[in-house]
This record gives sequence, structure tokens and C-alpha cells, in this order.
Amino acid sequence: MRRKKYMAGAILLILLAEIFTGCGGTSQETTPKSIKVGVTVYDQYDTFVSQLMESFHRYAGKKEEETGIAINIEVYNAADSQTTQNSQVEKMINDGCQVVCVNLVDRTEPTTIIDMAEKNNVPVIFFNRELVEEDLERWEWLYYVGAKAFESGIMEGELAVKEWQEHPEADKNGDGIFQYMVLEGEAGHQDAIVRTEYAVSTIVEQGIEVEKLGYAIANWNRAQAQTKMAQMLTEYGEEIELVIANNDDMALGAIDALKAEGIGQEQWPVIVGIDGTDVGLEAVRNGELAGTVYNDKEGQAKAMLELAYQLSTGGSLKNLELEKGKYIRLPYAKIGPDEVKNYEFSEEKSIEER
Repeated sequence: MRRKKYMAGAILLILLAEIFTGCGGTSQETTPKSIKVGVTVYDQYDTFVSQLMESFHRYAGKKEEETGIAINIEVYNAADSQTTQNSQVEKMINDGCQVVCVNLVDRTEPTTIIDMAEKNNVPVIFFNRELVEEDLERWEWLYYVGAKAFESGIMEGELAVKEWQEHPEADKNGDGIFQYMVLEGEAGHQDAIVRTEYAVSTIVEQGIEVEKLGYAIANWNRAQAQTKMAQMLTEYGEEIELVIANNDDMALGAIDALKAEGIGQEQWPVIVGIDGTDVGLEAVRNGELAGTVYNDKEGQAKAMLELAYQLSTGGSLKNLELEKGKYIRLPYAKIGPDEVKNYEFSEEKSIEER
């Protein structure tokens, strides 16, 4: 009888261990030899997202060397389809990924992903495209890694203000009003709306009168932005004194349109962007882009990798400084002609290291 009690107790302990270890971020009895992390991005051809993923893989390699634990990463491209992304998350969970990282296609539609993750006890790290706060609170093991969109809008506005104040020729018609147009990232997207709103309000708060000539949705895409900018040039021509682009790719699309029209650089409007991508930084260096706001892709990649690693291995999250137990936010930085020289060295260094 005593032996049967011992066996029943042992079985109960095993069952309890299976319940309370694994993806939930609690302690594991043994250190795993490998972990599996799934990633789905809204669009693999987005320059910023692509470079963030390059950094993510690089940090994963460093973590492997440091710990001796193999980190297997599966990356999927949702190609701007939330339905496709939902299916990808389901596949990653079924394939045994201990953590899933999601760059949401539609920030207002995370329900299917959250429900699947909770049902299978697989933590989700949302990144770069922030979901609604109420959705992130729906389950314990949901996280977000990114930055605060309004900060980038403020800094973009400050870059435009500096150009206006230091270069009188920015006021091409001499009327004392900054005539501007906007290349917006995505219809109804929070980051796009907030970036635009705060960029314009920052200019106005500095006592500069502005006039909005028009705006165009270019879906964060360089080619679409070129087309939209060409249309704006046809309609407004030299009246455009400022182009506020929600990201570098669209800012570069505006530059492409100006070049295609054969307009000399001395006649260009002031153009500002956000992200600090490699091509964006190069455009600042050569004077084509007045400035960009650096979105710390290296810092975000490193934070996301460390969070995924700790969740997968049952490690501690105490050193990750999670805001509200859910958020890891990296700071932005303004980059104009004076600052860009600090960003010419290794991509591997984040803002904090600089």
C-alpha cells in the first residue's frame, strides 16, 4: 500500500512539473540544449523590419556563443495579410515554437493570435507595430517591444523647425508660412496618425505658421511614395516647402520623384523621415534628406531576443525592466547633418551604446 502511495505521489509531481514549466516563463528542471522561436513580420520588404530582423539573428548568434544553447529561429512573411499571419502563428505553435514574435499586420486584430497562444500556453512578443493596450492585458504572457510613436513625431517636427530657422531659403515663396504635405504610412494606423499629428503640432508650437497642401497614403512603401509625390508635384509644384514622411522609405520615394522630374536639389522642399535605416542615413549624409529620427532597431532586436530567450528557458525577467510588466520601449534620437557621423560605424551598437 505504501509503495502505491509513493508511486501516486511521484506521478502527481511529474504532472505538476509538466504544467508549471515550459513556455510560461517559470523555472525548468534542466537547461535545454536548444530552443525554438517563431517570428512573423507584416512585410519582409519593409526596410526597417528587414534590418531589425538582421539584428535579431545577429544577437541570437551571440547568445548561442554565450550560453551554448542553440537558438532556432523560424521567420515568416505575412505579406500584409492578417489571415495569413494568423495561419503562420498556428503553424509555429504546432511546430513546437516556445515563443512567437509577431509584427502585427493589423494592430486592431490580434484576437485570433492571442486566443491560440493562450490555449497552447505559448508566450507572444508583439513588436514594432503596437497593439491596443487592452488587448495586451488579456493574458499574462503577452509582451510588446518597440518605441513610443509620439516621440518620433515630436523629433521629426523639431528637425523641420531647425531647417526653417537655420535656412531662410526653406521659405521658397517668402510668405512666412511653411507649406507642407504629408506622406502617411497607412490609413487608420496609430503610428502613422500619431507621427503626423505630433510632427505638425511641434512645428506650430515653435511659432511657425503652417499650411497643409495635401497628404497621401503610401503604405510605408518607397515606390508608392514616389508615385504619390509625383502627383503632388503636378498639383502643387514649387509650392511644396516641406515633406513630412512617416518613415524613411517614403521620404526616399519623395526624393526619387523629385529626381525623376529633373528638379535640381537646390529647389527641393525640406524632407524629413523616421527610422534611421541605412539608406535613410546615407540620404542625410549626402544632404538629400534634412534629417531622420532614429528608431533603435538594434536595441529592439536585442531586447526581443533576450525576452524570447528567458521565456523559452524559464529564466528570470527581472533584469529586463519591463514597464507595467509588459512593455520594453527603446528611445528615439534625432539625426541631422551634425549627428549622422555618429551613425557611420557598426550597426550592432544601439543608441544607448552610442
